[in-house]
Amino acid sequence: MSVLDRFRLEGKRLFITGGTRGLGREMALAIADAGAEVILVGRDGDSLRHTAADIRRFGRQAHIIQADVGLPDACQAACQEALSKYAPIDILINNVGGRRVPTPTTEMPLEVWQQIIDLNLTSTFLCTKLLGGPMVERRQGRVINIASISGMVANRGIGGRSYETSKAAVIQFTRATAADWAPFGVTVNAICPGGFMTEPNVRWSREHPEVIEAFKSQIPMGDFGKPEDLGPLAVYLASDAARYMTGAALVIDGGYTLW
Repeated sequence: MSVLDRFRLEGKRLFITGGTRGLGREMALAIADAGAEVILVGRDGDSLRHTAADIRRFGRQAHIIQADVGLPDACQAACQEALSKYAPIDILINNVGGRRVPTPTTEMPLEVWQQIIDLNLTSTFLCTKLLGGPMVERRQGRVINIASISGMVANRGIGGRSYETSKAAVIQFTRATAADWAPFGVTVNAICPGGFMTEPNVRWSREHPEVIEAFKSQIPMGDFGKPEDLGPLAVYLASDAARYMTGAALVIDGGYTLW
């Protein structure tokens, strides 16, 4: 057997939240390229259909569930729909998330704080519980949580720490769940991206260019990452090649957190 065969994902089925744009889209495409069927979950119907069409060009099946998983009831409904229509699910990527608001802590309403916690953390918990539970019963599965280096460091020049707090919690939830589920053959790992020029950061670069330029100047590799840089890492964590890795928080940030 070639070592590359351990990265193949034929016969596997992926469920990914926020899988139609930016980092999520590139991970979904990469995992489809490696052989897996994909269930895409997102808010925008046009983006869902567009990404599903791109996945089908690989010769893989693609299914879409239109839902805002930042809303707990909608998140649970999306998971139940996937289980009723497409089970078993072998790979879960909890990708949806974001800062959305830069409101300073002293000015942030409780409901806004809770919205960001639900978006980044509660959605991860619910999908892991509902879709990871059957993996534990089958004694096999891969859970990949998209955290952030913001769960390890505080971003400069940006208010509102609900994002940092929720991403730090995702990292610890990853570690704790990995410990619980390791005896059952289910791995749980986190990816912690640094600066990537996704749509929100492109918007930030227009509205607050000084923040983006300051961030870029502190990246040892000298530039932001590209969304497609996450695809190979997601394939690795989803595959048999990562059989013995669990509870890890893998940083991909061009060296930003080295300083």
